[in-house]
This record gives sequence, C-alpha cells and structure tokens, in this order.
Amino acid sequence: MNWDIFCSVVDNYGDIGVTWRLARQLVAEHGLRVRLWVDEPAAFARLCPGADARADRQVHQGVEVRHWPAEWQPTEPADVVIEAFACQLPAAYREAMAARARSPLWLNLEYLSAEAWVEGFHGLPSLQADGLQKFFFFPGFTERTGGLLRERGLLDRRDALRGKPGTRADFLRTLGVQHRPGERLISLFAYENAALSGWLDALAADPRATQVLVPEGRVLGDVANWLGAGGLAVGDSHQRGNLVLQVLPFLSQDDYDRLLWCCDFNAVRGEDSFVRAQWAGQPMLWHIYQQEDDVHLEKLDAFLARYVADLDEAPARALLAAWRAWNQGGDMGAAWLAMQPFEACLQAHAAKWCGLQAGRQDLAAGLVHFYTNWI
Repeated sequence: MNWDIFCSVVDNYGDIGVTWRLARQLVAEHGLRVRLWVDEPAAFARLCPGADARADRQVHQGVEVRHWPAEWQPTEPADVVIEAFACQLPAAYREAMAARARSPLWLNLEYLSAEAWVEGFHGLPSLQADGLQKFFFFPGFTERTGGLLRERGLLDRRDALRGKPGTRADFLRTLGVQHRPGERLISLFAYENAALSGWLDALAADPRATQVLVPEGRVLGDVANWLGAGGLAVGDSHQRGNLVLQVLPFLSQDDYDRLLWCCDFNAVRGEDSFVRAQWAGQPMLWHIYQQEDDVHLEKLDAFLARYVADLDEAPARALLAAWRAWNQGGDMGAAWLAMQPFEACLQAHAAKWCGLQAGRQDLAAGLVHFYTNWI
C-alpha cells in the first residue's frame, strides 16, 4: 500500500518534524511505502543527518523523500494521501486522484489541539467540488481524537537511557555537556520570549546549581542579550551566579528526544517538541506558536484545563501562572519561584500524564486503522 504525505514548511521545523516522524513510523511499524513531499528540502536536511538539501529524490530510513516543486510533474497518486496542516495539494495531483478508478483516501492531518470542539470534527468527511471526499483527522489527547505520535518502544528506550548507570552522562558528553553532581538540567527551546530574562535571573540567584542547555534556535538572541554577549555560537558556555548556559548544536530528532529524557525540566515550543516533552514525563513549559487575535491563548488554556484537571489546587495554580507568564511576557522569575515548593508533585504529575497518554492509540496506528475501516 502506498501513502503520500505532503508537507509545506511554514517558518519553523514543526510541520516537517511531525510529518518526518510520521513517515518513518508508517514504514517501520506498518510496512507501508511512503513518499514524503516537502517544499523546502533544506528544512528536512536539518532534521535528518545525511540528507541532501538539493536532492529531488532521496531515501532515508525507508521513506522516499521527494522535493515538492513549484512546477508539479505528473505523478501517480498513492492509495492514501495526507495533506498535512491544511497545505494545498497540487491541482494536477488532485486531478489525477479524481481520475483513478477508486479514489484515494484523502486525509487533512490537522494541527494538534486540546479544544473540546475537535472531538466533534475528528473523522468527518468534506465533499469537494470535483467529487473527491476529504476527511479531517485531528491529533489529540482523548479517545475521540487521533492520538499523539508515539513510536513503538519509545518509553522503554527512554527508561533504558535513564536507568543504566552512566548512560545519561555518556550521551550528554557527546554534546559536550558535563553534568555536575546535584546540578539541575533544563533544556530551552523557544521562540523569542520577553519573559526569559526574569526566569534566567531567578535561576542565577537560586541556591541550587542549574545548567540550561540551549539548542540552536530563535531564543538564542534573547539569551545573548541577557548575558550581554554580542552573539552566541555552538559550544559556548557562560556562567552567572549558580546558572550555567551552554549552546548546543541543532539536534536530530532522535538526539533531541534523548536530550529531553536527560533533563529535569524542559521548555519546548510549537507542536513536535511539545509532544516529545510529554513523552519525557518531566515537568515542562510550552511556548505555543503565536497567532493573530491571541487565538493561540485559547488553545493554551484548553490544554492546561486538561493537563491540570486532577492536580491539587495549589500546584495547579502555580503551574498555570508559570505557563501564562511564559506565553504572555509576564514575571517568569516570580512564577518559577512559586512553582518550586511543588517540584516533586509536578514531577509525579508529568509522569502520570505521560502514562495516561501512552495508554491510548498512537497517531500512526490511528491513521492506519482509519484507512482499514474506510475500505
């Protein structure tokens, strides 16, 4: 069975990150033939070591990765066509879909949302003017949605890294990180954020030693400004008070997962790293992608309502305040300090939430089952 996944890179790595993970899993765990069409191969190459940013066609981990050109060339449609995140399929490809004796299953893979209305729209069809039918497929956090991306054995690999003496330290050394006994590790992956300076001030003044690991990305400018540095490069390490900041290279997806597993607290952004931080089972901060009219804050609150539903009032209030400060340029220093008395509680809650989500069907399996029921 052939599957085509179309991905249009907007301005970050979230879209290609999700579709690349999905394509790999469909091949590895479901034995499917998958073509991943991406309009910016250079973005894909950042995520996949060994990829060629100039290649029109290449194969990695069993996935045929194709350049989605502005001038589309005639191509036989697949049995299942995934239009990721409302990107527009090439007109000629749609015409070829309609010309098939049996139309392909056409799925619009939507952005992840915890909003209640998603359950009512998940799996619904939409009849198109050319006679084709498109179905809406929503990732999500409940049984009535499509689930989350989670590869088979992912949590076992996480636990193996954490459980074997020296394994975590060995991995961190490959990144040039020296983890000192008793030192708290935090990963920082975010968009530009006005709340960062207050958080860094609080960490620097904290009696507990902290090392913040910052993969290359958009937040580096804010880190440099806080340090008073002209610029930061991979490998740079700076200390202020009890805080050490170290710049890491842009990581492959698998290495980024390992980084999240190694850290005691993870600040993440967008969609792909947001889900991966949940599988890490550690307390986290999510920097949601900003949208016009603050629509993103409604999505943030919808997730938070689910996430803290079974937390006691005091830790829930502290967590909510921190997430809102982080996303609205608030006093992150005060919010961070208010969370510290609940560190053990929030750790246990993150692990419990991870277990709850891991008990549900994963996104790739959900897509395959949807196709099986459709035929």
